[in-house]
Amino acid sequence: MKKIVFAYVGTLLAFLLLDGLWLGVLMAPTYHALLGSLMLEQPRLAPAAAFYLLYIVGCVVFVVLPAQSWQRAARLGALLGLVAYGTYDLTNWATLNGWPAQLALMDMAWGTLATCLACVAGNWLARKAL
Repeated sequence: MKKIVFAYVGTLLAFLLLDGLWLGVLMAPTYHALLGSLMLEQPRLAPAAAFYLLYIVGCVVFVVLPAQSWQRAARLGALLGLVAYGTYDLTNWATLNGWPAQLALMDMAWGTLATCLACVAGNWLARKAL
């Protein structure tokens, strides 16, 4: 049980830190410029929290705990990030008026990297909990 808790908390904290820097500091002006009126002035916290909590469950179940090394956690985490963010971005690009291709590709790259790094962090902490 301790291993699962360390895996979840470590992955969650790493992902929140990375995504907070990305969304709140580095890319906020770009998202505003590309999405304009599609963006809310303030994000809805309940759906955002639900996303983070659920996404980390997927990271832990499908990557962090099964991976026997940080290298495997990195590879599987990158793949999970690409699939998850690709599903979101490619669907939006295919169905929404005004969803820029540039944003889809940039966001997919970010999801790949952020998930990779968060899964490595969670895997490392889970192995330290033993």
